[in-house]
Amino acid sequence: MLEIALSSDAPWPEQDWDALALRAATAAIERTPHGELLTSAATVEISIRLASDEEVHTLNKQYRQKDKPTNVLSFPMVQPDLLATISQNSDDGEVLLGDIILAHGVCVAEATERGISVEDHAMHLMVHGTLHLLGYDHIDDDEAEGMEQIERDALAALGLHDPYLIKED
Repeated sequence: MLEIALSSDAPWPEQDWDALALRAATAAIERTPHGELLTSAATVEISIRLASDEEVHTLNKQYRQKDKPTNVLSFPMVQPDLLATISQNSDDGEVLLGDIILAHGVCVAEATERGISVEDHAMHLMVHGTLHLLGYDHIDDDEAEGMEQIERDALAALGLHDPYLIKED
């Protein structure tokens, strides 16, 4: 069973972010070999924080040595090779998959640039962050293509745009 622990600070607007986050994380997990996490006897928790650019800037500098805010940060708590057995290895029936943090200003700016709603873009970033928690990355081209395809499939299932579609002028 998947559970989302969401916290939100100003300037994020009032919204049913919990429902959007659950939909996004579920869509991401369903499209990976880790789909059984959704029906596991263990409670699999993802912590999502909707934060300010300043908070994300601080975390990005501290953990990634990048002195600027970024749209989303992910901090996995389970090694990818242990994901298949996490429900069996949980002492109390609960597993924290990891943390996802979104930066408000960066998210708003990117949504505006793409001509989409902040909610839609935040859902995309939650899908992206969830895939990072599952061990997916985009460091090299092959990994990036695989991760992007899962994102496309998850976003299509959510009725959202393809963020990797190249617009022809």
